[in-house]
Amino acid sequence: MFELLQPDRLLSRSEVELNFGVSRRFLEVSAVRGDGPPMIKIGRSVRYRVGDLREWIEARKVTSTSQEVQ
Repeated sequence: MFELLQPDRLLSRSEVELNFGVSRRFLEVSAVRGDGPPMIKIGRSVRYRVGDLREWIEARKVTSTSQEVQ
């Protein structure tokens, strides 16, 4: 489904969870810690660009569970 999403499209946390399988709770916690995907704040709303999500996920690709994510 997410292949059809344009790179500049903005998604809510619920939409990220639905389209990318990254839980809303993880996104909330990682936003506070600063180690999640880049986000865009519009007023009190938080949105995620599809292109940023794809890059963030790709950067976490590893070949074993002991490998560190850069």
